[in-house]
Amino acid sequence: MSDLYASLQVSADFLRRAGAPRPDLAVILGSGLDGLAERLEGRLSLPFAEIPGFADSTVDFHEGTLHFGRLEGLALAVLAGRLHYYEGHSMAQVVHPLRSLRLLGAEGLIVTSAVGGLAPALERSAVVAVSDHINLMGDNPLIGPNDERLGPRFPDLSAPYTPAWRHLARDAAAALGFALPEGVLAAVAGPNLETAAEYRFLRRAGADLVGMSMVPETLAAVHLGMRVLGLAVVTDLCDPDHLEPVAVPAILAAAADARPRLEALLVAFIQTLNRREGGMS
Repeated sequence: MSDLYASLQVSADFLRRAGAPRPDLAVILGSGLDGLAERLEGRLSLPFAEIPGFADSTVDFHEGTLHFGRLEGLALAVLAGRLHYYEGHSMAQVVHPLRSLRLLGAEGLIVTSAVGGLAPALERSAVVAVSDHINLMGDNPLIGPNDERLGPRFPDLSAPYTPAWRHLARDAAAALGFALPEGVLAAVAGPNLETAAEYRFLRRAGADLVGMSMVPETLAAVHLGMRVLGLAVVTDLCDPDHLEPVAVPAILAAAADARPRLEALLVAFIQTLNRREGGMS
């Protein structure tokens, strides 16, 4: 048994002994977007710091708690707050919680993130479905020896964000009365925000959004055979020709403005998914 697989089993076994049910979906909530956990029925909450193998979040505005519960008929494992590469965690540490939840039974991933908007048409607090990504983080959670029990050595990334799930999310947003545009996410290491020259480069490279997360988890999820829905909230506008300084409070305020629409979309999507797929079974 590989050291990686053994450490994941230790985490999953701990969660089972703590009373965690088998989840249908794993949900990762980004900066300022962690309200969904409050909606869970029969909630069980465990701080990252108490779970073997989980690193603790060092970002003040990330809760760092794993919640289990039911929402619209599906069993969810909700990571309120996430681990970031820029905190000094290895890529393996960043995706360890997701991999553990896969061993626990999760079949799909909904991952959210606060991002910068590169496309001129995007407005602050817009919710965007991620259709593809460009990994510029300089690292990858799949580097190193591969354990075939987790996934193949060379996973296919032709459609990392499940098209059918994006379509369901778009229809759910329309029913709620707002549009859900799609965009390509460029992932960078951070933690600094980008320069005007970097924003210009990313635009020319084909990116609509830029962020410091989501891509590692998506790579791990695809490797694990999970379906993925990526939802990004535009918290600042990255116009290289009219660039203004951005502070964290403004980013969190933009996320707070979007949170009611994002949470309504998540609830509607989960309800539709349960109806279409019969509890993911």
